[in-house]
Amino acid sequence: MSERVSVKTPKVRALILDVDGVLLASPHEQAWRDALTGLADPGRFTTQLYQDQVAGKPRAEGALSALRALGVADAQDQAPAYAVRKQARLEALIQAGGVRAFPDGLRFVERAAAAGLPMAVVSASRNADAMLRVCKRLDGGALLDRFAVNLNGRDEGPGKPDPWIILRASDELKTPPQACLVVEDATAGIQAARAAGALALGLARLNDAAGLRTAGAHRVVASLDDIAIDDLTTGHWTESAS
Repeated sequence: MSERVSVKTPKVRALILDVDGVLLASPHEQAWRDALTGLADPGRFTTQLYQDQVAGKPRAEGALSALRALGVADAQDQAPAYAVRKQARLEALIQAGGVRAFPDGLRFVERAAAAGLPMAVVSASRNADAMLRVCKRLDGGALLDRFAVNLNGRDEGPGKPDPWIILRASDELKTPPQACLVVEDATAGIQAARAAGALALGLARLNDAAGLRTAGAHRVVASLDDIAIDDLTTGHWTESAS
């Protein structure tokens, strides 16, 4: 019978964290689903479709990708209005308190901060800042203030799986990609990390560990509580079958 054993890997000198699905349980998926009314059956917009076709992508790209996946005949023409409706619905859900921080995400950020690891947050969403300000750290401060680099909502470059945003975060952290650990819950994010030459940690909150491994994650966990900061900084955080 095989078992998992620790192996030596490059030491982590900085963290690059996705927002939706890693730090926050946001209402993005619900907003995309709700905005479909009149275009397609909202019930067909599953969590799997969201993860595969929308997560990590800029809004316009995600709208078109979702409509094509759902077989909407005039997807190209319908996508701009769909994206606008989604944004309006998302803002309403945020105002209604529809966003919360994952407890293990908060604990992970605090442990990393205590160890002196510089951190960046990256997201294609322009709403990420607002959500990170609403969510509080364990000491009561805004979660957003815990990060040295914030690339949320910047649209100068392409969305994931393109490595642009990872490379930009690495540059602003003044840390080479090979020493940055990217924490992602979507396959597009893992692919972006690997394309940038960065280390990749998959967070399988949705029972999707196999897909994250296939995308190239160096390790996959179900909770960030499973990661010891000391292991990151000493290079003993990945696992290998033996």
